[in-house]
Amino acid sequence: MDNVIEICSLRKEYKNFMLDNISFSVPSGFLCGFIGENGAGKTTVLRLILGMARKDGGSIKLFGKNADDVSLKEDIGVLFEQPYFQEDWTPIDVEKSMRPFYKKWSSKAFHQYLEQFSLDPEQKYKTMSRGMKMKLGMAVTLAHDAKLLLLDEPTSGLDPAGREEMLEILRAYMVEEDRTVFFSTHITSDLEKIADYIIYIQNGRIIYSGRKDELIEKYCLVKGGTGDLPQAKRKQVIGLREYPVGFDGMIEIKDIAGFPGSVITETVSLDDIMVRMSKEGEVL
Repeated sequence: MDNVIEICSLRKEYKNFMLDNISFSVPSGFLCGFIGENGAGKTTVLRLILGMARKDGGSIKLFGKNADDVSLKEDIGVLFEQPYFQEDWTPIDVEKSMRPFYKKWSSKAFHQYLEQFSLDPEQKYKTMSRGMKMKLGMAVTLAHDAKLLLLDEPTSGLDPAGREEMLEILRAYMVEEDRTVFFSTHITSDLEKIADYIIYIQNGRIIYSGRKDELIEKYCLVKGGTGDLPQAKRKQVIGLREYPVGFDGMIEIKDIAGFPGSVITETVSLDDIMVRMSKEGEVL
């Protein structure tokens, strides 16, 4: 299986933050969720991949080439949380501006996406809602047949219907096997619906990189009363919270033996894992 993204020992240091020699890869044909709390380093990694910031060390390869290879732009589509176009531009103006940069630009595809997204080709950008602006950005991203989409919080700020519509767009995009999505977000419920692969960054360090299902199936939530937490099991409970009437936390499923039968276990979500791990700082 070929890797579309390969990051090796990437390092970037700011005054109050550092990417700490991170390494990960994203296989071809996967929709990869890039998760972490705000400030964990997600946007910094994206900026480094795109050459918008200078790395202090390490390497970045896309499709087996150094990320600064100018030929790569044809195969990469980018959508940031705040797509920016001139306020007085219409979608027609946006196309006129973007079309010269891509040899594979398809006006037909662009206008099909405008129609699919119910966007008026003559509406000015400044009068569009946030959801409409994101859809316009996605139309631009998809109009040149990119093989890799790099998305930064594409569903942030959208209402539930708008978020679901954006996910449907990505599902349709992924029908072709040679396409890959790198989806940076803090809205983990979206990734639970569509992601195959998860990379989890915390405080500038990668603490998990692998298949989503393997991560979720590794853990469970555990809840019990005041007498249900054996002393020998306390260190195994991740993100332990204790109350006057009991406790709750997360534990590896392999460690569940040893709890009394009165303990309740539940399936974890990606959000549960992020919340519990944020209290621990462990590598998964």
